Order: sequence, then structure tokens, then C-alpha cells
Amino acid sequence: MYIYADHAATTKLSERAAKVYLQTAQEVYGNPSSLHSTGQRAQEVLTECREQIAAILGASPREIYFTSGGSESDNQAILSAAYAGAKKGKRKLISTAIEHHAVLHTLKKLQKEGFEVVLLPVGTNGIVDVKDVEAAIDDSTALVSVMFANNEIGTLQPVAEIGALCRKRGVLFHTDAVQAVGHVPVNVKELSCDYLALSAHKFSGPKGVGVLYCRTGAPLTSLIEGGAQEKHKRAGTEDLPAIAAMTEALKESVADMGATSVMLRHLQDRLIDGLSKIPHCALNGDREKRLPSNVSFCFEGIEGESLLLLLDEKGICASSGSACTSGSLDPSHVLLAIGRVHDVAHGSLRLTLGAENTEEEVDYLIQSVEEVVAYLRGMSPVWRDLQEGKRQYIL
Repeated sequence: MYIYADHAATTKLSERAAKVYLQTAQEVYGNPSSLHSTGQRAQEVLTECREQIAAILGASPREIYFTSGGSESDNQAILSAAYAGAKKGKRKLISTAIEHHAVLHTLKKLQKEGFEVVLLPVGTNGIVDVKDVEAAIDDSTALVSVMFANNEIGTLQPVAEIGALCRKRGVLFHTDAVQAVGHVPVNVKELSCDYLALSAHKFSGPKGVGVLYCRTGAPLTSLIEGGAQEKHKRAGTEDLPAIAAMTEALKESVADMGATSVMLRHLQDRLIDGLSKIPHCALNGDREKRLPSNVSFCFEGIEGESLLLLLDEKGICASSGSACTSGSLDPSHVLLAIGRVHDVAHGSLRLTLGAENTEEEVDYLIQSVEEVVAYLRGMSPVWRDLQEGKRQYIL
């Protein structure tokens, strides 16, 4: 049996999105900046895509900027807000300890430039306390950046409350919604956000294309110079086939969201209940306030890398955390932030489901994880020490 259970890393391009991509590439091949009729037809399609995505997000079309994906969108939003704040003497940037590295590394870059960076802790459930955000904001704060949904443990953050707080305090608010858009309802007006990032390949669109929502009036600095595209905020000829396919994928995902969420929540509960029966393991993140597709566990006494390789031999595609750090031997910063010790954090497994997964596949996942965990523990000196009482169990 082959099971793809790594949808948080990327998703398969939907048939409808693939059809739109090919049709656009072959039939609407003009440069949207060209004045001739072929170019203007491309500009019309670009405008239609911008309008449709804006409508889904509750935004104005002029607030939608097409980018290469979530990382670029996050970078542009954070850098724009920081540099605008610095001109007013505001050099404090507030975020959380569990953000995606696209956010954390950008903040680290700014910290080297003299900005003050405050990374707020989260609870053991993986959720930041709005009161902590409120306490951190002062007159020197230029930006608050809190992700909508965590990419590793799936926890949903109180972004609407944080957005309302920031709007009240006159502080710019950015949210990385890469894992959320297309999977849970997202409306920029309800979130009171100034910036929002999304990436097409997380909801069955193509890779290499995304969106930055920037509220009208919020500062926006261009990262790429050279042309007048995207209202002079991102130079380079727009990848119209990818943008059109992203738009189609987003419309499809939103239309199916209700039924898909119910089905995924059922599979998620089944998977969590099954894996929870394995001795000395723990679910990472809040059981309820999480994406309906995400199941993240830590298993004591094993290494996550070995777990993934053996699951792959059984036909299961999974991950230990963020796909962007899969080559790192360091334990997840997210798991450490929720209180997992290093030894336990190394034994993590992330299973993220999609609309095509079934109950039969979930049952196979449970059986396979049980077998592999038992096998790895059987050859682990750490597990032997735990059983013999030479070490104390943590989970």
C-alpha cells in the first residue's frame, strides 16, 4: 500500500488546476505588460485572478500581490514593516518562538541590523497567549507577526484577537497563513491583519507561486527591482499559468472546504486515538485547536529519522516536522518551545492527511507506526535502559 501523509509539506496538483495551467500556458501566452491584444488578453486574465483571490480572502484586488510563495511573501511583509517603523523610531518586532523559519530567519537578519526582536513563548498546547502579546507591545513596536496555523504541530493561533489588539494599538500585524489558506476559513478583514502570506502548493496548486496580501495604506517595500509589475512592488514578468492554476486550486479548495474538513477531522480523530495507544508517546499541540489534517506525535526511545525511513519502506510518506528543515539533525524548535526535551523531540512524527486519504489508510498508518516503533525500541539501548529502570520515562 502507498500512502501520502505529508500534505503539510506539499500537495499534488489538482486535475482542474493542471488543466488550467496548461490551457493558460498554451492559449494566454502574452506578456501582461505588452500593449498589443495578446498581451492585453494576458493582463485581463491576471486581473481576473487577482479579483477572484481577493474575493475569497475578503480583500480588495489592489491589495493582492503575486509572489513566488510563502517565504517571499513573509520576507517582504516583515522587512517592509520593519524599515517603515525604523523611520519613525520604532525598532521592536514581536513574534513567537514557533514561527516558520521564513519568519524567524528574517527577524534574525533584522536583529543583526539593530532591531529588537521579542519571541514570545507558547503554552504546552502550542498556542500563544494574547495577554503576552498585549504585554509586549509598547510605543517602540513596529510589527507583530504571528502565524495562523503552525506547520509542524498544526495548532491554530488566536490571530483574530491579536489582529484586533494590534489595530487598537496602532501596530502593524502580519500573519503567515501558508498552512491555513484553503483549509480553514480565512478573511483578512475579520483578522484585522495588515499583511498575510499564502502559498499555492499547500492547497493543490503549483509550486513557486503565492500571494502577499497588503492592506491599503500599509507600507510595502519592493524586494526585486527591475520593472513596474505588481504595482511597482515586485519586478519580473508574472507567471500567468501558475497564477491561474493557483486561483483555480484555491477556488476548488474553498468550495470543498466544509465537507473536506468534516472528513479530515474524522480521520484525524481515528489516527490520534490509534497512535495514542502506543506506550510512552504524546500528541504534540492542542487536540481541538488544530488543523483538521495535522497529527503530530513524539515517541520516546526512538529517532525520528529511522522511523521515517522504515515507514517509507512500508509505502508511507511522512515527515518529522517542517519540510524546510528536513536535512537538519537539530531537534525541532517548535517541539522544544512546547516543552519537549531534546531526546523526546528527536522521536517526532508528523502525519498530515488530505482529501484522498481513507479510513483503511489510517488503520494501516496506525498498524505500521506501532510495528516500526516497537522494532526501533527493540534495538535501542536507550529504551533498554528505560525498561530496566536505569533511566526515568519522560512520556
